[in-house]
Parts: sequence; C-alpha cells; structure tokens
Amino acid sequence: MEVELRHLRAFVAVATRGTFTAAGRELRITQPALTRTIQQLEDAVGARLLERTPRGAEPTPAGGELLERLRVLLTDLDAALAAAGGHAGLRIGFQWALPDPWIGDLLAAFESSAGARARLVRRDDIVAALHAGEVDAALVRGNVQAAGIAGTLLFEEDRVAAVAAGSELAARTELEWTELARHPLVVNTVSGATSPADWSGGDRPGRLIECGSYDEWLTIVAAGRGIGSTTASAARAHTHAGVTHVPLRGAPTVPLRLLWPSRRSSDRLLRRFAELASPPR
Repeated sequence: MEVELRHLRAFVAVATRGTFTAAGRELRITQPALTRTIQQLEDAVGARLLERTPRGAEPTPAGGELLERLRVLLTDLDAALAAAGGHAGLRIGFQWALPDPWIGDLLAAFESSAGARARLVRRDDIVAALHAGEVDAALVRGNVQAAGIAGTLLFEEDRVAAVAAGSELAARTELEWTELARHPLVVNTVSGATSPADWSGGDRPGRLIECGSYDEWLTIVAAGRGIGSTTASAARAHTHAGVTHVPLRGAPTVPLRLLWPSRRSSDRLLRRFAELASPPR
C-alpha cells in the first residue's frame, strides 16, 4: 500500500489531539474510519506509531520522531499550496510587546508590496514554534542561537527600569544601570530581555527572582518583590497601575532580531519581509 497524504494528516491529528475522538472531529471522519487509516499507515511503515492508552493515544518513540518531521513537512506543503492558489501569507511569531508604530507600519508595507497577508502569533518558546512550523518567522529580543535557525539583527532598543509604584525608586527621575544589581532582580527566564549576564562579573545582581512570562514579571514587580528592566517600547505598550518605569543611564541596549527556519531562507515572502524590516544601511 502506498502512503497517502490523508494517512499522514490523520496520524498528526491523533498524535496532536491525543484522542481518536478529537482527531475525528477535526478531520470530520468517523472514529472507525480514522482507526483503519492509522492501521494502514502503521502497516505501510512497518512500525507501531501510536500507543493506545486509557486516556486516548500517544506517539511511540518511532511515532514521536515521525510526528516531529511531519509537522514541518505538512506546514511547508500547506504554505506551498496556499501560495500556488494565490492565498500566500506569513505568520510572524513574537513573545511580548513589539515596538509601535513600527510593527504596524511594517505589516502594512509588507502586505501592500508583497500582496500577501501577515499575521502576528504570540508564542513563549519561539525556537520550538519555528521548528514545529507554527510560525514562519519571528521577532525576538536578545541573542538566540539554535540549530536550523537563521536570522538578522534589525535594530537596538533602549531599556528602562521597572519598579513598584509605591517604592522610593519610583520617585526618581533616572536610575543608573549598576543600581539595579543592588536590588532583587526579577527575571523572565523564558522570553525576557534581561539576565545577570548583562552585568560585568563583580557587578552582577546577588539575588534573582525567576518567572516564566511577561505578565508574571509585571505582577511580581508590582508586588514590590523586586525590580526589573524592559525595553522602552514594551513599557509603553504594557502599562500596570502598580509599576512605574524609570529611565536608565548606562544600560546596554536590547537587540531585536528577525528569525526564520534555515530551510526556508530562499522563501520569496520571507526575503521580502526581512528587507522591509531591516533599517536602511
């Protein structure tokens, strides 16, 4: 039996949804038909791909490896079919606030010049989203190095300090970058733009409070548990009644980069988006 596209989509649906019932609803086929399709695929490849469990189904080791490759393959296929049908577009991943009005102007310029739609998609783990094909490119702050990911530096952003609105620091008109290290530092370890490595050796913060999202980071700062640093554009976009942003002197800038999967470096739409996003040389 030859493996057909319907077999692959059926497997990805079950492996992703976790149950035959949910996958059947997504694919709009009956559960018995879906079961037969998965069995045909397993017979064709000569390996069990899904392990039936009381809660549904989960990929076997062989199935997990196949799922990882198929997600990328099917995403690229869908993008190619959409482009051939005149419905091309880009999904641009981001983790938190993007500079405004820069991002709005960029999306408008891209859609006007490329004749394709651009959609913003928020993801915390950008590298995983790029590898899984959930986004076509991503705007990311900081330094990101990962296999299979290419990118370019767009520009640098200024930093500001974030302190509790009721603290003594909130009354200051300016803070020195080195002052932040004397206080508990709130660090978003998943998508933040600040880490102890931003300070030179002996001046690094002595106490860290780690969190996993920008909203959590803001809440901790507002509660007076520590202080932090973010970009000026994010401070304008994400206001919080309990947080005051104070200008910083002597702070390192934050790079904003455009990333994309290396395998798609020749993609026409990605190249056009990168050209428009990059400042004039």
